[in-house]
Amino acid sequence: MHKSRFFSGIALLALSASGCGLAAASPERDVVVPAEPTAIDFVDPATVIGLSTRTVTEGDSPGSRYVHIDYPEFAGATALNRELRAQAERQLREFRARNRNVEPVSPRPELNVDWQLAVASPEAVAVRLRTGEFQGESWANSTRTFWFDPRTGRATGSTGLLNGHPALVRLAELVREQLEGREQLKDRELLKEEKPLKSQAESDAFDSMAFNHRGDLVVEFDDCQVGPCSLGRVAVAVPADRVAPLLSALGRQAQRSVRETRAGRSADTPRFAPTTSPAAVSNRAGSVDCRKVRCVALTFDDGPGPYTGRLLDLLKEGRARATFFTVGSNATAQPALLRRMSVEGHLVGNHTWAHRDLSKQASSKITDTLAKTGDAVSAVIGQTPTLVRPPYGATSQRLHDVAREMGFSLVTWDVDTKDQNGGKVEDIADRAVRGAHPGAIILMHDIHRETVDAVPDILERLRGKGYTFVTVPELYGSVGMQAGRLYRSGNELPRKQPLT
Repeated sequence: MHKSRFFSGIALLALSASGCGLAAASPERDVVVPAEPTAIDFVDPATVIGLSTRTVTEGDSPGSRYVHIDYPEFAGATALNRELRAQAERQLREFRARNRNVEPVSPRPELNVDWQLAVASPEAVAVRLRTGEFQGESWANSTRTFWFDPRTGRATGSTGLLNGHPALVRLAELVREQLEGREQLKDRELLKEEKPLKSQAESDAFDSMAFNHRGDLVVEFDDCQVGPCSLGRVAVAVPADRVAPLLSALGRQAQRSVRETRAGRSADTPRFAPTTSPAAVSNRAGSVDCRKVRCVALTFDDGPGPYTGRLLDLLKEGRARATFFTVGSNATAQPALLRRMSVEGHLVGNHTWAHRDLSKQASSKITDTLAKTGDAVSAVIGQTPTLVRPPYGATSQRLHDVAREMGFSLVTWDVDTKDQNGGKVEDIADRAVRGAHPGAIILMHDIHRETVDAVPDILERLRGKGYTFVTVPELYGSVGMQAGRLYRSGNELPRKQPLT
């Protein structure tokens, strides 16, 4: 029954919607280069019925590592969901082990994982996980692609596209042929024909494979895997006719599906075109004067997630408005929730595309991740967020400068409910209520069930103390919020709030 649910959902894909991009070394901004044979056309996740997202985080509290792992979850794809969850848990466990004895320093160690759909059809589904790990000096990037066969309900790694070990041996030969002409790659282990393929497979050399729109098999390698780390992503496209005899049943289904999906679609259409939408505001802004009443701003980070819909129901029942700082990759997967936020009087803010620490990023990367997220939100609600919450609350002078140039205000918090890893419902509620004061900005995360469960108690207790729940800009009234400035609390205002 579950299998048929998933099949039906995939069959209803709006295949005319293009999600094209080059799988490049930088995960923040996909650049469309149609002539590049290793370009992969990614599916718009909003077109996949039954898709939701899961998030694992650590790091808003002082002294901790930075972790943000996003991955999709599909209705009726139990085996694929299990594989993705296990991979997230494995990466988190290994990252913790590597950093167990590392003293908290600046910049902190960071693990970041986001995802893309290389194909989603009744014949095949592919989830490409993109991992970045920062260990004090630079980022190391890697990819791993998981495949799912909706017809059998089975999930597999990328080598499942091939018809057994002999096919993998032949693929390695074809890949070597293409890599041998690249001067920078000479003397790398993969190029040595005498090296046993079994060892190569065990080292995950072929753990990320997908098809381009021509049906060529794109084999991509991690940073430093087959060349100097400075090269970044290295990939080859094995021609469709040469790889066809090597494919398994799933591989043939996937190759055919990508070709058929691509037919009639424009390769050079960017996923999100820059917009000139008006600045995002609550449609109820101005209905409360925070100079006369006690105001507090509830803020929710990292969603939309599996519990955001219920949270919106609770806020509506409690006549409360909030500010949602959404992660771009999650927002594009669940546009209906963004629309609800906007229609129901909440404010949508920008929490970057993939939740990487902006204080480690160059100005160009900061600009890209904020612009891409803003364009994605604007495409859904017709308004562009002008509030940015830096992941982990980490800032830099570069971030301030970019925010000022782009017209964005930076918002952190002054009340932390410490719900990053879930926790007890009553503890989350107690921290919110104890820390509240007129003009407070309260940090929570709508990706956790415990946080959402705590909201009714928070609303009841704070309303009993005379508080009104508004969006962040309303705390500042006619004074307004300035581009490039960092806001932590309404008490920064040059005006009086009612006394507690």
